[in-house]
Amino acid sequence: MSNYLVAMEAAWLVRDVEEIDDAIGVAVSEAGKRLNAADMDYVEVEVGATPCPACGEAFDSAYIAADTALVGLLLEMKVFNAEGTQHASRIAKSEVGGALRDVPLKVIDAFELDDGDDSSE
Repeated sequence: MSNYLVAMEAAWLVRDVEEIDDAIGVAVSEAGKRLNAADMDYVEVEVGATPCPACGEAFDSAYIAADTALVGLLLEMKVFNAEGTQHASRIAKSEVGGALRDVPLKVIDAFELDDGDDSSE
């Protein structure tokens, strides 16, 4: 059994917002509150990055239309004693999905941690 770091992206909807920075702040704050309410403060939450189709430069993953924003969040958590990357991915998605009901989640990466990286922070 090994330890893994699993990264997921979440699609967070923010209503009645006019500025990208406000939408990002609300999305990160709301996600953090819901995770903390479920005693999951070990899940890291930050805004995701989307590459520009023209130049490849990464920018914040947020879009506003009609005062409604779709913000892509990056969620990371360590999973201990999993049988493999698929098992770690299922565990992470189940844990986070339970706290963030009705929020679309997708596992984007899962990799095994080195022995020196497995301590909880």
